[in-house]
Amino acid sequence: MKIGVVGIGKMGAAIAGRLLGLGHEVSVWNRTAAKTAALEKAGAHAAGTPAELASRCDIVLSILTDAAAIATAFDGKDGLLSAKVAGKLFVEMSTVRPDTAKALAARINAKGAAMIDCPVGGTVGPAQDGKLFGFVGGDAKDVARAQPLLDQLCRRVEHVGAVGAGSSMKLAINLPLLVYWQALGESLTLCRDLGLDGGRLISIIGDTSGAPAVLKVRGAAMAGAIDGSEPAQTTFDIDSVRKDLRTMIEEAAALGSRLPVAAQALACFDDAAQAGMGAKDCAMLPVRWSQLKGG
Repeated sequence: MKIGVVGIGKMGAAIAGRLLGLGHEVSVWNRTAAKTAALEKAGAHAAGTPAELASRCDIVLSILTDAAAIATAFDGKDGLLSAKVAGKLFVEMSTVRPDTAKALAARINAKGAAMIDCPVGGTVGPAQDGKLFGFVGGDAKDVARAQPLLDQLCRRVEHVGAVGAGSSMKLAINLPLLVYWQALGESLTLCRDLGLDGGRLISIIGDTSGAPAVLKVRGAAMAGAIDGSEPAQTTFDIDSVRKDLRTMIEEAAALGSRLPVAAQALACFDDAAQAGMGAKDCAMLPVRWSQLKGG
């Protein structure tokens, strides 16, 4: 299968690497071309423009930072939609508001192509192992066309509605997790003077009803951060958390609702970013908060 991956950040690179390992013919494109070098060495074709990538591929996956990055990749000079894309399938995997996905699908449909949105739950490790959780929005026929590919990337795929529904579901499942990082920092504040090492603290917290599944996979990194060593790999940085929280708050406002807990968590993440931590792994936020004096 000829597959294109647009957006070679941490997740895009992991997804493209998995597809190469499964024997697919993979083309990649990224605004910063240097990020495609490792995949090119592994056998991927590094397209010079999004249009070139679209011309070479039957299915195009896009996993981009935000709505502005989507507009650049799809609608910019030599963008994906400047190519002849009739009959092709686009799988949009970015974490954005559902209206962004719906508007993009309309532009793609006008070119005679199809689109589903399938943002995913999981980070780099699950992406490399094909154990993501896919939240899909789209027409049943288009989802069925994408299903064999999604099954190679995901441990579970849920078709939750029309285009945009996948984006709604992704924002919903991410919200408790992102708020949890701040809640964990506050809980660590209450026991910071006990003198327990990070491994023991996380073992105790992780064995209680107050522990989410994320501690099973990020517990070791969290324990190391408590003891003074940053995670060896940044899987989800603080700036990305801030972007997702802002997107959730904007979507709730569009629906006539408020997210007061998410808004307060965002303020805490914004404070960390202003302190120069925006590019650091989100596991560093609870540690920073627990060490702050005076709030």
